Amino acid sequence: MNKRSVKKVRSVKPSRAPASRKAPVRKASARKTPARQPIKKPEPSVVKKPEPSVVMASSVGITSTITATVTVAEVVARAPSFHTHRFQVGQTVFYTSSPISRPGASGSYAVVKLLPSDGEDYQYRIKNPGEAFERVAKESQLEVES
Repeated sequence: MNKRSVKKVRSVKPSRAPASRKAPVRKASARKTPARQPIKKPEPSVVKKPEPSVVMASSVGITSTITATVTVAEVVARAPSFHTHRFQVGQTVFYTSSPISRPGASGSYAVVKLLPSDGEDYQYRIKNPGEAFERVAKESQLEVES
């Protein structure tokens, strides 16, 4: 006979009453995760303006200190004038290419757009009417076309 063909008689399981059931026992883990705590947000710092103060005369000598606020207009008036673009949009300039780029690129170009400084010079977007694309040139590579 085959093991599969023989039916085993199973014993009758005892009835499971709710009172006789025990709760499963969990193993205590060695590492417990800490409870989450709310994140404390930093309090916004308040910047206080210094109030004008005057120190009165003392017994040794007269000393006075006056503190005042300065407006933005006063700071701008005292600051040295900043360097601005030498060429304007639409102006015709002569472009001298650097030795690294193509030697045939030198010639007459029109300023299309003013670009910010790269640290040394201001930059310009220039276009030659005979080319289908625009170039970026530094101010030191451009001269006024006369």
